[in-house]
Amino acid sequence: MTFAFELAAGWVANAKSTPLGIHDFWLFIISGLLLNIAPGPDTAYIVGRSMQMGWRGGVAATLGISTGCLSHVFAAALGLSALLVASATAFTAVKWVGAAYLCYVGLTMLLSRPKNPDASYQRHRMSVSLSRVFWQGALTNVLNPKVAMFFLAFLPQFVEADAPHKALAFLTLGLIFIFNGTLWCLAVAIAAARAAGRLQGSNRAIAWVNRGIGALFIYLGGRIALAQR
Repeated sequence: MTFAFELAAGWVANAKSTPLGIHDFWLFIISGLLLNIAPGPDTAYIVGRSMQMGWRGGVAATLGISTGCLSHVFAAALGLSALLVASATAFTAVKWVGAAYLCYVGLTMLLSRPKNPDASYQRHRMSVSLSRVFWQGALTNVLNPKVAMFFLAFLPQFVEADAPHKALAFLTLGLIFIFNGTLWCLAVAIAAARAAGRLQGSNRAIAWVNRGIGALFIYLGGRIALAQR
């Protein structure tokens, strides 16, 4: 990703449009940073996991979310996202699978109760694996057709209509967008983990964090269920 960023930056320094047909590169960078900084469900999930599990949980959530976005970037480059948006059947299938999964995870977390209310904070942190946090973050994006719609709407704005390598241009822009977003989310995760240090040992606070993450999943599931093509 760093190589793609430096390569694209070098192109733009000498021309309005790159050999790949990418134009207004710095407008893309600024727009992407503003979109990444704007708080949303992904940020809420990262903050919640950071408060619950420390910086490792926040990093796992960040990498999962970035992986989910990466799948849509590759799909957009290959044209699969366009097929998803164009096909009512495919869109509806992905939408309902994603909504059902998120609501199930959300209800599980929202209704769960610790077996031992006096369990220590460290024991609670170890009860949720980092791999689980990663895959939950990834699937919230992979199973969300609105993410595919976002990349299909945003990335083409910076690719020439007659670009010789549209797929490569899409991929380059997508990788840069995700790379910048990952850096920002990692910073958010570390900051949230440090701020949450005071919650250590507070079972009541941990319970409310769990409920908050569960409610977030249900909210995302509802948003996906109501999504239109």
